[in-house]
Amino acid sequence: MPRRLLFWLVTSTLLAISCGQPSPSPAPPQASSPNVFKSEDGYVDANGVLIYYKAFGSGRPLLIVHGGPGASHDYFLPYLAPLARTNRLIFIDERGSGQSQKLDDPAGYTIENMVEDVEGVRQQLGLGEVSLLGHSFGGALVQAYALKYQSHLTHLILASTFASTKGLNAFFQQMKAKMTPEVRAHIDRLEKQGLFGQGKDYEKHRYPAEYMVAAWGDGYFPYLYGRRPDPNFDPAGMGNMSWDLYRQMWGSHGEFVIDGNLTSVEYTDRLGSIKVPTLITVGDHDELDPSLARDMQQHIPGSQLVVLPESGHMTFVDQPDLFNRTVNDFVHK
Repeated sequence: MPRRLLFWLVTSTLLAISCGQPSPSPAPPQASSPNVFKSEDGYVDANGVLIYYKAFGSGRPLLIVHGGPGASHDYFLPYLAPLARTNRLIFIDERGSGQSQKLDDPAGYTIENMVEDVEGVRQQLGLGEVSLLGHSFGGALVQAYALKYQSHLTHLILASTFASTKGLNAFFQQMKAKMTPEVRAHIDRLEKQGLFGQGKDYEKHRYPAEYMVAAWGDGYFPYLYGRRPDPNFDPAGMGNMSWDLYRQMWGSHGEFVIDGNLTSVEYTDRLGSIKVPTLITVGDHDELDPSLARDMQQHIPGSQLVVLPESGHMTFVDQPDLFNRTVNDFVHK
């Protein structure tokens, strides 16, 4: 090919590239990181059980444990999300609950095994020392954790919980005695005829819907909420849980007696060994009565008790700003 023709072809090609094809678009600007909390989720293989976790936020780790037993972390959100502004939040679903692995043998659902799951999550995620918050049954679980692993804690938060199953069962009987005679008789009748194996095939392995409404609606609802009752509350919806776990841990004889393996929760005489800074919160008309919280506060040296006004068991729903401010101020002292 003549040199002049080759020069013309090369020149024409370069001109076409520079004039006819757009330059690559610049990357879109990134959002300011202090205002964006990207969520990370996954599974930790803890003691041969896959434990689901969700994490987001910025700051020191605050590990949060749900109640039930057999619920999931979902009910904490969006209420606790503002804590992500100053804390790295890590929510878990306990073994058998939510998105975590279910067990073939329900005998593996014990509070002692769940303590090791929490420790496994802490280790595998490399969290180091953590603040640990447990709500309701989760509060009993984090007490058990603190009694074994308190050297791994910076702060302990016990929210609407109990340290003695015997004490809680006694309060449940008081709660039942305060019901109207009609509600109490209805609940007694359903419990007497048996709460499992009733109804259609798909109902046999859970409470009957009639009992869910009677116990969790007529019985519990006055103790669940205060100033901000959830307009979407559905007693039957509370039955969306891990029932084999629930029966193993709570028992099979109704909502007003714990006779499953949670009878092992008798920690009152051991609470004096907890030296980590401890905050106890409770609603002023909580399902887990303030008297239970006061008893824990008396036994844990230097612990702080906050009774949230106009609040039931779901204190962070009734008083989200006050609850979050109380927790945040405590863990950042």
